[in-house]
Amino acid sequence: MDEKRTHKKISLTTWILISLIAGVVVGLVLSFVAPEGSTFDAYVTEGVFYVLGQWFIRLMQMLVIPLVFCSIVCGAASMSDPKLLGKVGIGTILMYLCTTALAVLIALGLAQVVQPGVGLDLSAVVMGNVSTSTTDQTMADTLINIIPTNIIAAMNDGIMLQIIFFALILGFVLGAMGRKVETVSRFFTQFNAVMMRMINLVLKVAPIGIFCLITRTFANLGFSGMLPMAKFILTVYGGLFLQLLVVYMLLFVLFTRLNPLRFLKKILPVMLFAFSTSSSNATIPLNMETLERKCGVDEKVASFTIPLGATINMDGTAIMQGVAVIFVAQAFGIDLSVAALMTVVITAVTASIGTAGVPGVGTIMLAMVFESVGLPAEGIAMIMGVDRILDMGRTAVNVTGDAVVTMCMASATKTLDREVFKQDNPQTT
Repeated sequence: MDEKRTHKKISLTTWILISLIAGVVVGLVLSFVAPEGSTFDAYVTEGVFYVLGQWFIRLMQMLVIPLVFCSIVCGAASMSDPKLLGKVGIGTILMYLCTTALAVLIALGLAQVVQPGVGLDLSAVVMGNVSTSTTDQTMADTLINIIPTNIIAAMNDGIMLQIIFFALILGFVLGAMGRKVETVSRFFTQFNAVMMRMINLVLKVAPIGIFCLITRTFANLGFSGMLPMAKFILTVYGGLFLQLLVVYMLLFVLFTRLNPLRFLKKILPVMLFAFSTSSSNATIPLNMETLERKCGVDEKVASFTIPLGATINMDGTAIMQGVAVIFVAQAFGIDLSVAALMTVVITAVTASIGTAGVPGVGTIMLAMVFESVGLPAEGIAMIMGVDRILDMGRTAVNVTGDAVVTMCMASATKTLDREVFKQDNPQTT
């Protein structure tokens, strides 16, 4: 009995991390003892490991379009509730989306400077030829193609921006019509729940898929793949610190005219809790209590902005996605055009409406971003393996962004008690 209980305590993220480490070790060993062309390489590395890895990737790709469509429809429908869309509601939503857009831009720019994927050649990991350049779409073409002429064809071809656009419109219409279309709304809500269950099933085999993909990757790359992965992690954390200390603090000072260092000191326990749990939803009570009792935010504002932020604010995730796009593009030798980079920004921002705060879909959402610009899904395996390391930092940034926007909106609506904020140890009731 004790042995069974011990096994149950090992979380999925721990198994994924174990599979990553095991895959790296086994792959490095195979790069020496079973080089390319050997019998073992032909039947195991390029046979069993390749097939199992591709099955896992296809399982993820299978879920991308129905998950994105249903989750964004549900998210947009909930946001279009007239009771929520007042001065605070519209301002909060716009600020959340703007900070997410800035987060993606910071990630793309930083990754272009650091170039974490340079020196890592993943073209040998994918059988067949990998295109070294994206389509020569102009910015005008990209903007025009956001609106689909045939949504069924867009789903068939996996044109993510068109799918997202249609889902947003449908969701807003369903939300505006309310009880008149209750049956249709319930269908999307229930189908979204079905997709969540399917994701949980796929994630249960994630350790096996990641082990096979990582083993094959490092069997082909050897030690040359280690440094780029370290650069990728450091680049993501660099973007997170820029978002936290530059973007958030500038917004905080501009809107509130208060001391940002005092704010960071008050919000630090919330950040540490988010970092340790990697859960924005679990941090909601502590975040609300801190903002109300230590920062002087009115309860009515915090009770709206914080849960909403846990749902649609994914600045930390957007930074990871932006760096991952550049990392994988460089690793595969793919040249991304300006239009393609703007597609990444638009996809990440619009997807945040329906996908943030939904457990277990981070990798699926990354697959969606990759698909929107034609990047190979094989690159996701390495990122998914280190995702636990990144998840802690991006969750801390997400909840801090929720708190900053809440402070800004409270100040703008004159519902912020500045005297409470200025006290080091405010009296609580």
